[in-house]
Amino acid sequence: MKKDKTPDKEELRAEYKRSDFSGGLVRGKYSEAMRKSSNIVVLRPEVAKVFTNEEAVNNALLSLIELARKSTRLPVRSSNATEKRASRGQQGRC
Repeated sequence: MKKDKTPDKEELRAEYKRSDFSGGLVRGKYSEAMRKSSNIVVLRPEVAKVFTNEEAVNNALLSLIELARKSTRLPVRSSNATEKRASRGQQGRC
């Protein structure tokens, strides 16, 4: 019978030292940088059925933003016009 020549997986070859590999494997080394550089949003399943791709989601959100901006802009009125309306209302009650 032949001897199994495959080395034990826990053993290093003679030419390598464990100290050569210290600090080389750091789990999650780039995870924080990745988290800062990406913006991932998870949609609910019912929302994902309607918006099938990134473009559809972006178009819908941009339309919503535009609509919100248009509907929340109130005309700027001078304080004099407001005071005149208030004084007219009080005069009619006397």
